[in-house]
Amino acid sequence: MLATEVEKREEVEVKTAVKITGSEVLLRCLVEEKVQHIFGYPGGAIMPVYDALYHYADKLTHLLVRHEQGAIHAAQGYARVSGKTGVVFATSGPGATNLVTGLSDALIDSTPIVCITGQVFAHLLGTDAFQETDVVNTTIPVTKWNVQVTEAKDIAPAIAKAFYIAASGRPGPVLVDITKNAQNELIEEFEYQPCQTVRTYKPKPVLQPAQIEAAAALINQAKRPYILAGQGILLSRASEELMAFSEKTGIPVASTLLGLGGFPTNHPNYVGYLGMHGNYGPNVNTNQCDVLIAIGMRFDDRVTGNVSKYAKQARVIHIDIDKAEINKIIKAEVSVHADAKEALAELIRQCKSNRYPEWIDSFKALNQEEFEKVVEKEIKNTNSLKMAEVVHMLSELTNGEAVVVTDVGQHQMVTSRYYKYKNPRTNITSGGAGTMGFALPAAMGAKVASPAQQVIAIIGDGGYQMTMQELGTIMQYNIPVKILVLNNNFLGMVRQWQQLFHGKRYSFTEMDNPDFVKIAEAYRIKACKVTEQKDLERELKKMLASPTAYFLEVVVEKEDNVFPMVPAGAGVAEVILEIPKK
Repeated sequence: MLATEVEKREEVEVKTAVKITGSEVLLRCLVEEKVQHIFGYPGGAIMPVYDALYHYADKLTHLLVRHEQGAIHAAQGYARVSGKTGVVFATSGPGATNLVTGLSDALIDSTPIVCITGQVFAHLLGTDAFQETDVVNTTIPVTKWNVQVTEAKDIAPAIAKAFYIAASGRPGPVLVDITKNAQNELIEEFEYQPCQTVRTYKPKPVLQPAQIEAAAALINQAKRPYILAGQGILLSRASEELMAFSEKTGIPVASTLLGLGGFPTNHPNYVGYLGMHGNYGPNVNTNQCDVLIAIGMRFDDRVTGNVSKYAKQARVIHIDIDKAEINKIIKAEVSVHADAKEALAELIRQCKSNRYPEWIDSFKALNQEEFEKVVEKEIKNTNSLKMAEVVHMLSELTNGEAVVVTDVGQHQMVTSRYYKYKNPRTNITSGGAGTMGFALPAAMGAKVASPAQQVIAIIGDGGYQMTMQELGTIMQYNIPVKILVLNNNFLGMVRQWQQLFHGKRYSFTEMDNPDFVKIAEAYRIKACKVTEQKDLERELKKMLASPTAYFLEVVVEKEDNVFPMVPAGAGVAEVILEIPKK
């Protein structure tokens, strides 16, 4: 073949090269990242993406939520149960700003999310165009990383980087804002390149032998060592290593709110739940241990109480993948900047076998005191329905193996205390941000992620009404999530503080609620209301047995309080078991 003919053929091939829109580039990237589900809400600035999505129904499943906050909470529930990165679509302006609460929640609770927002045409940026908001600057404080893309050629690299950053190291939310012209622009087909490194970003620290040796030396000479297990155990998939470490060394384990499920509650070395409404033993003995081993937790103020009174006698070992958390709140004698799974594997090798029967018995004695003064009265109450009684019965009926998604408030603390989690990634809650309205959409996302598991949302009557519109999403996609509303006609947690610390001045916390059963039924969801104890077990069993979505309202005692409680300004050892007598 003559050289001129080869040149002509190459020229024709160049002219006939297939071109695709930036919107299709985005969708192909998501397919390459093995995304299966997207939670979103369309609008003008992201309409080209939705137009392209019309042709990807066989590759990507999109769920139309009823509010963008519902989308991001659903993606959080999806991510927390599956360990995958949740994906959200939203349009510009209010669509994007409606994600901010969820971004904040995901950042503080270390949940991997990639949010894709549409944006006005690039030439309109800064002109106050219709539904234009500077979403990048708005979301800098509540994202792990964000970026604006104004040309189609930059979409694939941005998406690859977004997924890498969201899921690596300490996970978190990422936002990619794509202008409408970039979505429409045609570019040649491409080969997707996953991101594997970012200059200056080192998500996984190299384990330092000297740090492990120093930690092991402290642990081996300890008389009363104590493990505080946080969500880092779950994020690094280190539950088996934690159990092996505790079993070899004999060290008792207590869990933070987000760490629940990382260590089985029925294990003999498990001593309870930490924090403001945690168990008596774990709180009191924080100020009795000689070596405190904090793993994948950040010494949140709800765990420490008054920092000036926190574990002053203890030599602290802090293991965390995020260096910024080490020495931020509590000074560590030995800091181990490492992935929890890797650090524990090495500690198992270097720490001696041991047992601390008297030390563990001291937890049992304190927790027995709590049982007699608090728990027994709560779960065996014969006068009226209490939140603890409901959750305790639910735990028994599900054998502690359901995925339980809680909102924020008294019901959250009661569930954390009385639901006996046995497996990792079954406790889904809003921890650091305390976001009311989290549970219903998060449970929806959790069920989508794990359809074979029983998923139960436990919600207060206040938080339920903040995102109740997502019943529409549950209805449309036949998501068989179970919804349990504990209704006390109060904003219960605020009311408890008003009772204890503000002279019972119940300022704007009592609620007139609608007929929740009729509302659920309007969304074609089976529903029931329980007002008497004699009906509770039967109706819980009916809810659990339902193959479809089910709503159960339980009317509980109006002025039920959650104890134990560490009062504001008090140290963890000053935890109270009942209302102080005047």
